[in-house]
Amino acid sequence: MSLRKYLTSRVFFAQILIALAIIVALGYLFMHWLTFTTDHGHEITVPDLRKLTEEQVEEKLNELDLDYVLLDSVDYRSDFPQFSVVKQDPTPGTKVKVGRKIYIKINTSGFSSVRIPDLVNKTYREAVPTLKALGLEEGEITYVPNLGKDMVLEMRFKGRNLKAGDRVLKSSKIDLVLGDGKMSYEETSAADTLATPIEEIPVDEQ
Repeated sequence: MSLRKYLTSRVFFAQILIALAIIVALGYLFMHWLTFTTDHGHEITVPDLRKLTEEQVEEKLNELDLDYVLLDSVDYRSDFPQFSVVKQDPTPGTKVKVGRKIYIKINTSGFSSVRIPDLVNKTYREAVPTLKALGLEEGEITYVPNLGKDMVLEMRFKGRNLKAGDRVLKSSKIDLVLGDGKMSYEETSAADTLATPIEEIPVDEQ
C-alpha cells in the first residue's frame, strides 16, 4: 500500500482517533494526580491575627494546620496592645494551602525616644516635614511679633522650651513658636526714633 493510500485509509484515521483518546485519558489522569498532590480545593482562610499575642497566634494557627514566622517588631503603636501582632502577610481572608507560613510583625513595648533637631531659624514648611520624618507630630502653633515670617523661634513640649539634642518620645507633639512677619513694639519705636530728624540747635551769637 502506497503512503498516499495509507494516509487516506480508514486504518490511519482509526489510529489517529485511538492516539487522541489515549492523550485525552492521560491528560485527565494527570490533572487528577496534580489535584491530589497539590491538595487543590482544600484551602484555608487566613484568620485575622492583629492584636493577638505570639502565644495566641501559635495556638490559633495550630488549629488550622498553618505556621507562622516572626519577622521583627515595629515602632510602637498606641492603638495596638504591647507585643501584639500589628501586620501580617498574607492578609486576613486570603485563601492558602495547609502548612502555609504566615509572616507577622509585633508591636514594641513602648515609644522609643528621638533627639530634637535644630529647627530654630528654619521655616514652618521645613520644620513640619522634619518632625514627621522623626515620628513626631506638629503641636500648637503660636505667633509672636518678629520680622521672620513663619520662622521657628522656639520649640516647646508640654510648656517647656526645647533645644536641639533634647530627647522626647516618638509621637510627641512639638509646639512651635513662629514669627508673624511684623516688627515688635520696641523695634517699631526704635525705627521711628531713627527716622525722626534731629533739629540743629542754633549757637547764640557772641
